Amino acid sequence: MTDVNQPPPSVAPPALLQVEQLQQYFTLGGGLLKKGRTLYAVDGVSFSLAPGKTLGLVGESGCGKSTLARALLKLQEPTGGRIVFDGQDITAYSPRQMRPLRQQMQLVFQDPQESLNSRHTVETILQEPFVIHGRGTRAERKVWTTELLARVGLPASALGRYPHEFSGGQRQRIGIARAMALKPKLLVCDEAVSALDVSVQSQILNLLLSLQQEHQLALLFIAHDLSVVKHISDDIAVMYLGRIIELAPADELYHHPRHPYTQALLAAIPRPNPRQRFAPAMLIGEPPSPANPPSGCHFRTRCPYAGELCAKQPPRLNSEGLVNKEHHVACHYHQQIAEGSRLPKSAADYDNIASLSSSS
Repeated sequence: MTDVNQPPPSVAPPALLQVEQLQQYFTLGGGLLKKGRTLYAVDGVSFSLAPGKTLGLVGESGCGKSTLARALLKLQEPTGGRIVFDGQDITAYSPRQMRPLRQQMQLVFQDPQESLNSRHTVETILQEPFVIHGRGTRAERKVWTTELLARVGLPASALGRYPHEFSGGQRQRIGIARAMALKPKLLVCDEAVSALDVSVQSQILNLLLSLQQEHQLALLFIAHDLSVVKHISDDIAVMYLGRIIELAPADELYHHPRHPYTQALLAAIPRPNPRQRFAPAMLIGEPPSPANPPSGCHFRTRCPYAGELCAKQPPRLNSEGLVNKEHHVACHYHQQIAEGSRLPKSAADYDNIASLSSSS
């Protein structure tokens, strides 16, 4: 018999955004008689994002984070894969079909100085989304823009001013206000705080969290700083050379990183206590070119634990052998590394890795 006083089991909200094996390739060079090289900017990325949740996406510069954002927003046509937004498969949508959906998915750029038209006043900038989508009368748009400024902590007197008259943090608030004008369901923040001072970063992050709570926003927060991502994210995906190599709840990732690359990123975070000693992860060299990625595991040429299997077979992103089944990692040897039964290689061993790479 069911206990009527027993609270109903919690049900996870359905995903607002579902990305499956997304690919974004580009052709470099070539011509009429010569075939160009393929650059694998995004190579089979999958994840989901529910309303009111934040997915942090981190990785080194050039790993494909911004390209992934543009592809899933259909600002450029993806090469392959599937994108489902709010129950609609938008993968093959034309620009005309995407137009109504633009109101529901917005982008906050890294540099507000470049993304805001310097010849337009703040009022014109904030009214533009309403004008493009035919929302409201001139008087209504005036009221709405004033409310938007108040929501991001700026006075109504800012409406008649130009972007260059504001500080970097204030300009980013204007960019967020413009993105929030049509009350979107998905907000993609592409390095939205990386160009700001630390004190201003916290203000912008708190603003985003407040807007998310108020509007049940789904946030995709792209950054290269893991310490910033921790503050805002429910889940974190680590990206390397076009692939997601680890995906886990934020606390789980920070306390139990399983991929050697994630461990290296976390080891590089500055410690506030100068007396605290820590052993930096063994990570050498620069990331390979996405136009000529290594066979098998893309990270193997820099990995202290790489073996022959890593050169022959790309690891799948899965939760096998992990206690937390929401934690996924793409590494053949993550269990042995965690148990300490697989030892890091010496610097000389990287010569063997390089020879494997050249012969693949």
